[in-house]
Amino acid sequence: MSTRQRLNALGIAPRRSLGQNFLTDPSIARAIVATAQIDPGDLVIEIGPGIGALTQFLVRQAGHVIAIELDQHLIPALQAELGHPANLTIIHADALEVDYKAIRQTSGADACPPDAPVRVVGNLPYYITSALIRRLLESQLKPALIVLTVQMEVAQRMIAGPDEMSLLAVSVQFYGQPRLVMRVSPSAFYPQPEVDSAVVAITPHRNPLYPSPNSVFALARAGFGQRRKQLRNTLASGLRITREQAEEILLASRIDPARRAETLGIDEWITLATHYDSQRQAHSGDSDHRT
Repeated sequence: MSTRQRLNALGIAPRRSLGQNFLTDPSIARAIVATAQIDPGDLVIEIGPGIGALTQFLVRQAGHVIAIELDQHLIPALQAELGHPANLTIIHADALEVDYKAIRQTSGADACPPDAPVRVVGNLPYYITSALIRRLLESQLKPALIVLTVQMEVAQRMIAGPDEMSLLAVSVQFYGQPRLVMRVSPSAFYPQPEVDSAVVAITPHRNPLYPSPNSVFALARAGFGQRRKQLRNTLASGLRITREQAEEILLASRIDPARRAETLGIDEWITLATHYDSQRQAHSGDSDHRT
């Protein structure tokens, strides 16, 4: 029975408002699970299980699977498709709002040791991709690996290097190393999306690249706020500092003030944050001294 037939039998119609495109190709599902490198003791968090295209393979390999599903109408269908595996917990929740640190205490997940590696797997609705990736990477969950199916264009933005960087690229690469695993045709989903998808694996960095992420992202948001303008101007405008102060930070970082945000690699953003914080501390000290 096809995915479409199974959904019809269950009385479920894909909801465009939730960006639902159900994975239908078992070979793609197996490849995604293989990419996640799941060991028997691992805790896996699946986002958007649908009717279990990935879940059926995850429960065979993981110590425990926590599946987070926003659409409550799909939960009975998921249970009907999979039965009630002892190592599966289904949570009706919004993945953008879940407390990922607390999720380890979910009933059933205690079958995994407290220090069990966590892996996140999901076929993400396109409209939440950027926000969810940032939330996962900033959470206290500290996953060993994140494997996501996203829109191809989003995948390309995530893995981009200097000259093609974006705020998304900075956000992802600050927290982890992304790689494009494979392209996925629209024919692998029902209903078929209008664009290709891609499987992306993100390996979080073991240690933070910089202790003050807020500074990095404040700079990046300012830099990408007016993409066609030079950094000396975008930083001044976005950070509400003078053009001279912006140039001072850039020159101290050995970055040409005439460059544009998309040309900077993640290491340069971190160097820029270092000098930005130093300048703020110096100005703060001058103000305290004058007081």
